[in-house]
Amino acid sequence: MGKEPGSTKFQIDLRRHLRDQYISDNLVHLLCEIAEASKYVINAVRTGDLGVAGTSNLYGEEQLALDVLSDRILRKRLSHSGVVCNIASEEMDEIYQVTSNPQGMFSVAYDPLDGSSLVDVNLAVGTIVGIYQGSDLLQPGRKMVGAVYILYGPRVSMVYSVGKGVYEFTMNQLMEFTLTRDNIRMQPSGDIYSPGGLRKKYTPENEAYIRYLEDKGSKLRYSGGFVPDINQILMKGKGIFMYPGLTDNPNGKLRLLFELNPMAFLVEQAGGAATNGCERILDLTPESLDQCAPVYIGCRDDVAKATEFLNGACK
Repeated sequence: MGKEPGSTKFQIDLRRHLRDQYISDNLVHLLCEIAEASKYVINAVRTGDLGVAGTSNLYGEEQLALDVLSDRILRKRLSHSGVVCNIASEEMDEIYQVTSNPQGMFSVAYDPLDGSSLVDVNLAVGTIVGIYQGSDLLQPGRKMVGAVYILYGPRVSMVYSVGKGVYEFTMNQLMEFTLTRDNIRMQPSGDIYSPGGLRKKYTPENEAYIRYLEDKGSKLRYSGGFVPDINQILMKGKGIFMYPGLTDNPNGKLRLLFELNPMAFLVEQAGGAATNGCERILDLTPESLDQCAPVYIGCRDDVAKATEFLNGACK
């Protein structure tokens, strides 16, 4: 499952670790820029205004001041990085073009502060980032060159992959990220489940799957935040998160580009799986920035079992 915090004799910082991954200097720089931006985001979370900003994003959701500020922090950092050509944020209604010359550059899609409504009750929130080579953001998630989430909880941790395993870095007292878990791996099956959505709106297939999980002894662990729930499953190495299609919302709630693709990339790199119940999440091609999809993500066997229960609904 990887090394526990404090198990390494010498601390390895993020930049040194990235250089050992034999990736391009531009990708190293981009990942370090995301890490730097998170320092300003966590400062905003800890000290910022919890009031409403007075605007709505393209999904009609009321934007919190922290959403707006976090988006501004990330966009400015990425825009001035010198290695990003296009930016898509869950808080913007269109792609922001940094430069028309994508040569050697990356496109980035992010949710600046996932679960921001949990801040005022002091629960963990996070940032989710997907990275693509070149200028095209609307392509299957399997073409990502990297994915990151940053969890702002009792500790600030950054979990990333560039297709060479999954690693966790934790922010120390000097606000530096040092390696705390390497080569994180998931078990084939687990005993935790995190079910999103109103259960009375579950389809019969999803209700049957929940009963299966309960009958095998799985414990319900759901915070209402996608980042902390996925982090729990990854760090414990077991469990499944699901936000299914509901009777009144068959496409679910979570966005493919900003939330599902990066998390599916990370979970698959750790030996898990992610599906919409019919297809692998990373094989889906986004048709728009706001496209949503149902999701079952976590231990490989638990995800496969979900697909079995939903097989009839996929035809």
